[in-house]
Amino acid sequence: MTNLPELFGCMAFNESVMRERLPKGAYSTLKNAIEKGGRMDLTTANIVANAMKDWATEKGATHYTHWFQPLTGITAEKHDSFIAPCGDGGVIMEFSGKELIKGEPDASSFPSGGLRATFEARGYTAWDPTSYAFIKDGVLCIPTAFCSYGGEALDTKTPLLRSMEALNLQAKRILKLFGTECERVSATAGLEQEYFIVDRNTYNQRKDLIYTGRTLLGARPPKGQEMDDHYFGSIKIRVSSFMKELNEELWKLGVLAKTEHNEAAPAQHELAPIFSTANIAIDHNQLTMEIMRKVAKRHDLTCLLHEKPFEGVNGSGKHNNWALSTDDGVNLLEPGDTPEENAQFLLIICAVLKAVDDYQDLLRISVASCGNDHRLGGDEAPPAIVSVYLGDELQAILDSIKSGTVYDRAEKKSLTVGVDVLPPFPRDTTDRNRTSPFAFTGNKFEFRMLGSSMSASASTTFINTIVAETFRQFADRLEKAEDFTSELNTLIRETITEHERIIFNGNGYDESWTKEAAKRGLSNYPSTADCLPHLMDEKNVRLFERHGVYSETELRARRDILLESYCKQINIEAQVMLEMIHRDIVPAVISFEKTLADTINAKAQIKIESKAETKLLGSVSGLLEQLYDNCQALEEAAAGVKLKNCDLQSMAVYCHESVIPAMNALRVVADKLECLVSKDLWPYPSYGRLLYRV
Repeated sequence: MTNLPELFGCMAFNESVMRERLPKGAYSTLKNAIEKGGRMDLTTANIVANAMKDWATEKGATHYTHWFQPLTGITAEKHDSFIAPCGDGGVIMEFSGKELIKGEPDASSFPSGGLRATFEARGYTAWDPTSYAFIKDGVLCIPTAFCSYGGEALDTKTPLLRSMEALNLQAKRILKLFGTECERVSATAGLEQEYFIVDRNTYNQRKDLIYTGRTLLGARPPKGQEMDDHYFGSIKIRVSSFMKELNEELWKLGVLAKTEHNEAAPAQHELAPIFSTANIAIDHNQLTMEIMRKVAKRHDLTCLLHEKPFEGVNGSGKHNNWALSTDDGVNLLEPGDTPEENAQFLLIICAVLKAVDDYQDLLRISVASCGNDHRLGGDEAPPAIVSVYLGDELQAILDSIKSGTVYDRAEKKSLTVGVDVLPPFPRDTTDRNRTSPFAFTGNKFEFRMLGSSMSASASTTFINTIVAETFRQFADRLEKAEDFTSELNTLIRETITEHERIIFNGNGYDESWTKEAAKRGLSNYPSTADCLPHLMDEKNVRLFERHGVYSETELRARRDILLESYCKQINIEAQVMLEMIHRDIVPAVISFEKTLADTINAKAQIKIESKAETKLLGSVSGLLEQLYDNCQALEEAAAGVKLKNCDLQSMAVYCHESVIPAMNALRVVADKLECLVSKDLWPYPSYGRLLYRV
């Protein structure tokens, strides 16, 4: 590897490249567009485009693409070369400002949720100058938004940018009340990415992993994660080699990949970057997931990003560390040395509490998917009930404000470990409650409900918008106050009293919490089918329209796309499961039965008892009958799935209540058979091979 500072960002058209290659006037105009949302004239766009083209071609790029994020959850790109014909039969390399600013990919095959008719193929991509262009696989990639001919957002970036602008507008109103003027307040995000790494040859032998990303069948191995010996353990050689190349590829693109380690489950790992502005962090996370898969292939490995690829061990999440920062780098969630005296900090904390309490349903909806339903509520994943964890110190401060008593500031404590050579070190004022969906962790909130394969756009968009709404309400009230200090104190105290139900610092896995949450009136939506209909609740539609983040039409489209995707995924899983049973497992079990029967007959001819074989044959035959019956039940359930001209909400409920239970029942029997049938006959690699042989 070359010198890391030289390597970092070498494939990104970042600020240092722009400063070097652009004339001062063009650079100033572009910076103004990035930082203040200013418009860019075509002359400047042409200058920027030409500089981009020259830089990219010098690095071997021959094509460019508008890199966008449609409502598929992944990225999309259409490549165009830089070549243009010239009079002598040759070509020249061209790239105009018009081509930089706007593209026109065919929108007909992307999910639209009814935002456009089938025959309306036109869609537009628009350059997002706040996210640096980059070179990937010899192509200049220009981050863009994606909209329909009528202007509706067909992507995840457009609403995110709208929500960031809404948050900026309302946050500046709050800061102004405290005498602080700034150009911009931005949401920041640090997205911790969990994933599994398995041997590629073993992966290729599993139809379920290939088609669905998770194992639909598979008996648990004798050893899982109960010994806690994988977490932060020594990284295996093949995985370490993969991580090394992954880091280099990400660093070239300017992705701030920082931390890597083994996670709790066998074959599970995590990559965490340094936080950055939310839309850049999300672009980088989408890139990270794509490059993880590519690099893994080069090492004869496969990267699994599904939320629950293996039953009985940890699922994989994506933790969204969300905060607010001014343009001069001040973190508005930094409590300072005396948070009890920091009125601005306390007001912002109260705004977040109120936002989460008022819009619990939206936070749950923002992480809704078929895959994430398997993960939430177990093995370090938070439950589906939304709550906020604050930690002892902040909780005590809010309690004292509520009761009107003086906060008894505890002396800062240090941890000593009883070894003279090791110095004492200060103890954090907050712990990291791994069962909390929305936890304050010192100077940020960690939203832990996201699934690993998801784009973080929806969750960040929703958090930005609900906090912007609470800021708006607070600013409206405080701006009218005759006595600001008195009204501020009253507002903070009222907010704590009215929304303390959302605060929970205990064990989210404990069954008593479910009962307690019900008593508090908190929402509990265990599945995607339960929560998605609430996206169109009147309060939610009003919220997004008020801040210009989604129109009602755009919101309904997203609900329908998510419902349809949920039904399609379950239907695919059911069909794959049936194929695996019919074409592979049943023949394997019958072959094993024949082997046992032949052995029994052979022993009988020479008058040797075959008690073990007879008992085993009876067990296997009985399970095969159950397998056949359960297979028929799943076929009948799957036959009821209709994906066209249907009520999507009713179909989602049907999939959840009929198809998934039938799949679960079938799996139980198949997994019992796997434990009995000879491994030489069983058609699929076991969990042991998948999780431990890398």
